[in-house]
Amino acid sequence: MSIEKLPAGTRGARSVPRVIQRLTLPLRLRMHHRAGDKMGEMDLLYISTVGARSGERRTAPVARFDDGDGAWLVVASAGGQAQHPAWYLNVVAHPQDVEAEVSGVRHRVVPEQLAGAERAEAWRAITARVPGFASYEAKTDRPIPVLRLRSAGIVDGASADR
Repeated sequence: MSIEKLPAGTRGARSVPRVIQRLTLPLRLRMHHRAGDKMGEMDLLYISTVGARSGERRTAPVARFDDGDGAWLVVASAGGQAQHPAWYLNVVAHPQDVEAEVSGVRHRVVPEQLAGAERAEAWRAITARVPGFASYEAKTDRPIPVLRLRSAGIVDGASADR
């Protein structure tokens, strides 16, 4: 089970400094949980990965799109930034250590990076559901990864982020 790391871009949207992202993450997680695991019109899942460099477990909220059969699609858009989001780099480094929390239930997941016609079809469905995602491709020249996360079983214990 390997995922090919796609190249970073040379241009893209500006990002909030990582230190601010890390400091505000606990507050954002609580707000999303209280909103029913939603952010605006998007359903969320909480992807938990092992840091590519740190080796520490990290959690990030990401938009989820149901793909049937207990699978979800997630987009490593980072709002159209030139660099991939850290969670994607962590998935590439440690694909065997990925978990996703959906509706309060944590799952071990097997990530699959979509390519070709399958990615194009998924991207059409995603942008039809949330049209704002289409603007991310215009902001950056990097390929935006679309991953399918398949549940490989429920993880014992409740989420530590709730």
